[in-house]
Amino acid sequence: MFFVKNDLTHTLHLHPSYFGPKTLEFITQKLYADVEGTCSGRFGYIIAVLSIDDPGSGTVLPGTGTAEFVVSYTAIVYKPFKGEVVDGQVNTVNKMGFFADVGPLTVFVSSHLIPQDMRFDPNSNPPSFTSEDQIIEKGSKVRLKIVGTRVDATEIFAIGTIKEDYLGVLD
Repeated sequence: MFFVKNDLTHTLHLHPSYFGPKTLEFITQKLYADVEGTCSGRFGYIIAVLSIDDPGSGTVLPGTGTAEFVVSYTAIVYKPFKGEVVDGQVNTVNKMGFFADVGPLTVFVSSHLIPQDMRFDPNSNPPSFTSEDQIIEKGSKVRLKIVGTRVDATEIFAIGTIKEDYLGVLD
């Protein structure tokens, strides 16, 4: 997995009831709650906030009394890219392929991107793809290669393959 340390900004609105000696503490808590664990299509998954720069004094918005703070912070971000080889855990298996969780990202591996010797076995419990020496079922650990990504405003989708050398089930 490819992690990057990024400098980002986030705009916070703070109600007047939070003004006072602990304003900075409220801003810090709100920033952590708002951004950690979210996905920005532009930057990727924000894993953790490392540091927060001084948010300054903020500006009071007319009519509402809330203050707007533009907070600069440094965060660890995960953004998957095409061609990246990652390890994941199988979450769901069906006749179309399987879904594997790679950290916060879910990768779909189509049955067309699974080696020919692996066949879907609908009668097994749980459903699985099997070959002579391997089995892919829920909970299996797999190494896969990302062949494509699609980025939305708040989500990243990925397609993967295990049809190349050194990819597939991990023991």
